[in-house]
Amino acid sequence: MEWFIKILEIFPNNPLWYGFVGGTVIVLFNTLGALLVLFLGNVSQKFLDVSLGFAAGVMLAASFTSLIIPGIEIGGVFPVLIGLLLGSLTIDILDHLIPHEHIIRGREGIDTRRLKGVLLFIIAITIHNAPEGLAVGVGFGSGKLHEAITLMLAIGIQNIPEGLAVSLGAISVGFGKKFYAIYTSLRSGFIELPLAILGAVLVYIFKPILPYAMGFAAGAMLFVISDEIIPETHRFGHERLATYGLIIGLILMLFLDVALG
Repeated sequence: MEWFIKILEIFPNNPLWYGFVGGTVIVLFNTLGALLVLFLGNVSQKFLDVSLGFAAGVMLAASFTSLIIPGIEIGGVFPVLIGLLLGSLTIDILDHLIPHEHIIRGREGIDTRRLKGVLLFIIAITIHNAPEGLAVGVGFGSGKLHEAITLMLAIGIQNIPEGLAVSLGAISVGFGKKFYAIYTSLRSGFIELPLAILGAVLVYIFKPILPYAMGFAAGAMLFVISDEIIPETHRFGHERLATYGLIIGLILMLFLDVALG
């Protein structure tokens, strides 16, 4: 961790730099996951469900250890609770208003016949990825570098199975060749970089909003976990294995938090 902090300290206390570095790292993890589709054959739905369950467990632990608890330590419980509510409501509203399409659940949002399926699919994954980039940016903008790096690693690790899932999902719904599926995954994951920069800059400039922002990012991630990831992993009868995947992801994140803390 110390070597990474030295990289950040090239431009000390610069939220643009912190957000850029953190956002770039999680995008690279997403890229790694997307590229795995080139080396894997036919991946079973069971493997995919366990992988997404693992990602949910990592996000779940990170929401508490790197956002909610530090936010309470900074500003008390009520700002964090308000942020949690606002974050979850925001993702809920976006989920209802923006037309998009899930791999399994099909089309959601305002009905429109003009948008192609590819675009709807990309919008769905972008909505999913946005809270993750924002969370990393808020973490680095808080100035708590150890917690921010742990959060960045957590989001990065869960981006690997997520990036793979998007590539595989793109192929399964008829998006053509593997390279185009990879491009689809990379394009949807890239939203994390500008949002990481935005989150870092906003909380650095407006320090009083930090506990609200940490709660907001956590609430957005928790909503995605409960409303998007877990239901997707329970639709083919693999809920028991997906649950163990979640538990393993949570355990790994807790271990990283202690080991890197």
